Amino acid sequence: MPSPADLALLADYNQWMNQQLLAACARLPEAELHAARGAFFGSLLGTLNHLIVGDTMWLKRFATHAGTSPAARAALAEVRAAPDPGPLDGQPHGTLDALRDARTGLDAAIVQWVGALRQADLDRALDYRNSRGIASRRPLGALLLHFFNHQTHHRGQATTLLSQAGIDVGLTDLLVRIPDALALPSH
Repeated sequence: MPSPADLALLADYNQWMNQQLLAACARLPEAELHAARGAFFGSLLGTLNHLIVGDTMWLKRFATHAGTSPAARAALAEVRAAPDPGPLDGQPHGTLDALRDARTGLDAAIVQWVGALRQADLDRALDYRNSRGIASRRPLGALLLHFFNHQTHHRGQATTLLSQAGIDVGLTDLLVRIPDALALPSH
C-alpha cells in the first residue's frame, strides 16, 4: 500500500506534468488541438478532456468516502458540488483556455486532498460504482495508485501526439520530482 508521502509525490508530479503538457499544447494553433490524430479519444484536446472527466469521476467518489479525515473531505468540497462530468469520451472543455482553468483547479484540489490524507485513510476500503454501475469495494490507497497511473497513461498518449506534431514536451520522468539525497544536507 502506498504511503501518504508516496501519494504526495505523485500528486506533485501530476500537477507539474499537466503544466508541462498545457504549456506544450499552447504552442499549437487551436485547430491542431482539435485535429483527429488517431488517438483513442481522437485529438489532443479529446485526450486531455478524458483525463479531466476521469479525474472528476474519481474525485467525486473519493469526496464521498466517509473513511477520510474532515480535512481531506473539505479539500474536495468544490469537486463534490460540481456537476457530473459526463461520459468518458465527453469534451466538457472546448478550448485550451477552458481546459487549462479546469485542470489547474483539479490539480490544486488533488494536491490539497492528498496532503490531508493519513495512512489510516488509505487502508480503508471505498465502496463505489463504476461508470457502468458495477459495485466495487477497494482500498483507497490502491485506488489512488490506479488514479495516478491512469493519468500517466493518457499523458503518455498526449506527449506522443505532441511529438508527432513537432512539439517537444521536455522532461517527463517522475525522477526529476524526487529530491536527490546527495544534494540534501546530511545530518
